[in-house]
Amino acid sequence: MSRIALVDDDRNILTSVAMTLEAEGFEVETYNDGQAALEAFEKKLPDMAVLDIKMPRMDGMDLLQRLRKKTTMPVIFLTSKDDEIDEVLGLRMGADDYVKKPFSQRLLVERIRALLRRQEALNGDSEGEVEDSKVLARGQLSMDPLRHAVTWKGQDVSLTVTEFLLLQ
Repeated sequence: MSRIALVDDDRNILTSVAMTLEAEGFEVETYNDGQAALEAFEKKLPDMAVLDIKMPRMDGMDLLQRLRKKTTMPVIFLTSKDDEIDEVLGLRMGADDYVKKPFSQRLLVERIRALLRRQEALNGDSEGEVEDSKVLARGQLSMDPLRHAVTWKGQDVSLTVTEFLLLQ
């Protein structure tokens, strides 16, 4: 069962999305702001996060920026910010998807499932199957698809899932 973190200051969104995801078989953790989520993530990362952008204490953009320094877990922005520039900025900062409010909960569930499938494929989460890591190298670029690791000129490069898939 995948663990999904929902981070939004709107109680109605948290409740309704959490109920929908739980009915679909996901384990759901909810947080009212980015700071509370970050503190919880430092103890145990979820499999995926769905973040609002406009929140008190720490907004979704700041939270994503801090997460990308440590993890490539899939992240979806779920927000009322509907300007194209906000969407572009969110995706450039490392979000894997951007969903504008109001939204279809059914489509949100399917977007979550799709990102989790890709993440599992990248992580090689096939049960009972252990593979040797096959590092790909081209010049000074090396990629380890099983570890989701990339280095350029000997330096680790942090990539989102989408960036990694494009590079691969």
